[in-house]
Amino acid sequence: MHLAFYAPFKPPDHPVPSGERAMARALITALEGIADTVTLASRFRSRDGAGVSALQKELRTEADALIPDLVARGRQAGWHAWISYHNYYKAPDLLGPAVAHTLGIPYLLVEATRARKRLNGPWDAFARAAEAASDAARVIFYFTEHDAESLLELAPAHQSVMPLRPFLAREDLPPATNGGDMVTVAMMRPGDKLASYELLADTLALLEGDWRLRIAGDGDARAQVAALMAPFGDRVELLGQCDATTVETLYQNACALLWPGVNEAFGMIYLEAQAYGLPVIAQDRPGVRDVLLPASYPAPEEGAAGLARLASHTLANPPDRDALRAYIYANHLLGSARTALGAGLAQAGVT
Repeated sequence: MHLAFYAPFKPPDHPVPSGERAMARALITALEGIADTVTLASRFRSRDGAGVSALQKELRTEADALIPDLVARGRQAGWHAWISYHNYYKAPDLLGPAVAHTLGIPYLLVEATRARKRLNGPWDAFARAAEAASDAARVIFYFTEHDAESLLELAPAHQSVMPLRPFLAREDLPPATNGGDMVTVAMMRPGDKLASYELLADTLALLEGDWRLRIAGDGDARAQVAALMAPFGDRVELLGQCDATTVETLYQNACALLWPGVNEAFGMIYLEAQAYGLPVIAQDRPGVRDVLLPASYPAPEEGAAGLARLASHTLANPPDRDALRAYIYANHLLGSARTALGAGLAQAGVT
């Protein structure tokens, strides 16, 4: 089995770490366990973050110019299927549907978002391209129940919509945490990330007792985050961007992960932390709840007060770390992902 893999939003070898990159890499690792070869078809990025019609036209032209070479490569390599990760209105798959159609092979999507409300707006051309790609897919894998709703409602007759739980690119669990300070692992950028940091600061202001927080992350909003954390003095430590080994050490020497998760698709850090046995202090949000050990989490409407209440309870009454790790082992590692991906490929006629 020879598969082509593509991520229009961010290629898996992009230099900037993120949950998006981590998930793309995890998908390749999972697919390599069930296929003979997995080829990164292209590093072309179709992203338009601002809704600029001229840019969308330019990117479409660039994509069209790449398709003939991809078709030739696919024929030579004998691709059996094309799999794209994360097709949505800001970064639609402009390559996969055309290449797969020309080669006569199945086209599959992992995480596709239907956003018809974006039609006739500044992202109209790209929203239509994302819809067309979704319509073309033989199989669409969804990560969360929230995503599944519109995918199932709008699926054409030929399409199967199948679950694929978010997962870590590992076969076994890492060593369990030794306990320590609370941790946050998140990029610092304007928008939802900064909103989470603002909520995080409001939460810390309500916490009593002896606590410390170590934050791994960097980005364009670092100055704003530093200002938000300044009132807490040496109780909060900003570590900057950390490599994978440093983050692993951070998890191993922590007592809990604190991150509100404002508009997170699901959040890889929640999986990582729980794999070490760390309880998560987060809000009950769509997507996020799909990767958390089932428990009671505060609603977004409860704001900082709800998070502070959960943080205080968690620090005073640590949950069963073995239960956290068992949940991740059973649902969110490579084994379960390969089972789901293999079932989807078989459904698409790829064996």
